[in-house]
Amino acid sequence: DRIDTKYVFSLDKVKDLVAFMKKDYSILEVNGMRMPEYITTYLDTPDYLFYNQHVTGRKGRLKVRFRKYNSNEKTYLEIKKKIRKNRTIKWRIENEPVNGSCDASADSFIRSRIPFDSESLRPVLNNFFRRITFVNLDLHERITLDLDLSFSGTEAVSVSIPSVAIAALKSEVFATRSLFASFLKQFGIYPTGFSKYCIGNALANEMPRKNILKPKILLIKRIENEYNVSHAT
Repeated sequence: DRIDTKYVFSLDKVKDLVAFMKKDYSILEVNGMRMPEYITTYLDTPDYLFYNQHVTGRKGRLKVRFRKYNSNEKTYLEIKKKIRKNRTIKWRIENEPVNGSCDASADSFIRSRIPFDSESLRPVLNNFFRRITFVNLDLHERITLDLDLSFSGTEAVSVSIPSVAIAALKSEVFATRSLFASFLKQFGIYPTGFSKYCIGNALANEMPRKNILKPKILLIKRIENEYNVSHAT
């Protein structure tokens, strides 16, 4: 049960940001890995109910996903629910799909948390990224920094956005009280709503209501263009 605050910015700013944070934050290391890979498969209904809940800002919106953490080679079935503005609850069990489908344990878990069963859900989007996790135990803050993002949709369309970094501040209090948020302000970076699930669908699948996501897609393109110009030979 936490408050999530998202930030989107250029890969160019990551090195300086990490150096700036060294004094006050530690980097999580698991089995010798500080930037492990994450592989996610999102589930949704045939009419993309969860996607539509997100792009229209519905209260109580849901995400259901299988996520593999290569730092420990474990896969979890995770359910996230937005219970009120900025606050999210996540439940999970260790589980992985069998031939692309949910087993009895996964079905029981889904039924116990949300008004759906596994038969009403199907895989719609795959997502790959690498993650650095920062922790400040005194402030009860955890920050994730996602890099090398790529997506593949139901029609085998693949899209990558390697020049874009996504940070998420996960805390018990609002970002205005966060040391990390104050750091970002010094780099000219401010909070913005961002869902990897929604953006990935918009980039890799033919989806309705793409116009709602147009400002975020334009932000990604602007960051990519600026990055490419600054790295042109």
